Formats: sequence, C-alpha cells, structure tokens
Amino acid sequence: MVPDGRISIAVEHGTVTLEGEVDWHYQRAAAEADLCRLGGVKTVINKIAVRPNVRAKDIQMKIREALERRADVEASRIAIRVDGNTVTVSGRAHSDAERREIERAAWSAAGVADVQDRMVVT
Repeated sequence: MVPDGRISIAVEHGTVTLEGEVDWHYQRAAAEADLCRLGGVKTVINKIAVRPNVRAKDIQMKIREALERRADVEASRIAIRVDGNTVTVSGRAHSDAERREIERAAWSAAGVADVQDRMVVT
C-alpha cells in the first residue's frame, strides 16, 4: 500500500523513524503498522507527510459525495471545512455510529492528513 521510493527509514536502538511524503492517510498509517509488527522494534516515529496534488475544493467535494452515498447519514446536516490538508466536520449526528461514519468519510478523501471532529450527537 506504500508507494516505492517515497519513504525513508532510519533505525537506531529499536527506534524506527519514517520520513517522506504520500498521497493518502492510509498509506502513512500502513507504513507505521507494518513496522510495529516487526520483532525488535520498540518505537516508531512517523514523520511521513500527507501531501497530494489536490485542491481544498476537491477534497470537500469528495467528502460530500461520500456522505451522500451513505443512506444512514443525512449529508445536508454536515458542514465540511478544509484548511490545507486538515478537514473539520461539524453538525449533528443521530448516533455515535453515524458520527464515526462521517469521520470515516472525511478520512476517505485524498490529501486528508487530519480530521477534526466537531460533531454533536443528538
């Protein structure tokens, strides 16, 4: 899942440091998860940046489309703000499960490095 040649790895006394750039958050997380399973690894320091070639408006549109595809989420109640590669979702969710679905939709867009969940469960 991690693109070749985009991440560098340094190891010192059981501490692994990852650096580089990827397009998706899942690639950043996968690189760390793979290393955590290796014997002898005590700590993983993940300095991988998520920096795709996408615009904030594209990120917002992709998240909105993902929300609209989910029948159990009323997308019109959700506000989506994109600042760089940070997405803030706010509004009202009917349950914790719906709130988690909204957060997953935000993470699903290319270029998202951080999701700020400001949802209120009512």
